[in-house]
Amino acid sequence: MDPDVRTLLTTTRTWAVVGCSPDPNRDSHRIAALLKHRGFAVVPVNPTAGEILGERCYPTVADIPGEVDVDVVDVFRRSEAAGEHVDEAIARGARGVWLQLGVIDEDAAQRARDAGLLAVMDRCPAIELPRLATG
Repeated sequence: MDPDVRTLLTTTRTWAVVGCSPDPNRDSHRIAALLKHRGFAVVPVNPTAGEILGERCYPTVADIPGEVDVDVVDVFRRSEAAGEHVDEAIARGARGVWLQLGVIDEDAAQRARDAGLLAVMDRCPAIELPRLATG
């Protein structure tokens, strides 16, 4: 298993889920719910929603109050929009960025790594969490 994947899934607590949908049929909603079920704190980020999964929703990562420690910025946006959220994660002082399946931005991932963040790209926690148990 990729060491960044293992570290982000085993040593972090709070995940800001960018592009989190209020629609329970959307992947972003299901993954946020899975993370919550697994004991992670989830901070939904969506400019058009007020609350998702019983959690206050924020329009951007920058709008999340400073007293909330954001460990991981999890990006459910198109690849061309991912870079701005990686930059928000860097500015926020997050420990890592997680770009979901199909979200690929090599330059943004490298910017994150250059800033000292862990970076996971084109992966899904729903697939990776069960792998932790098997090795």
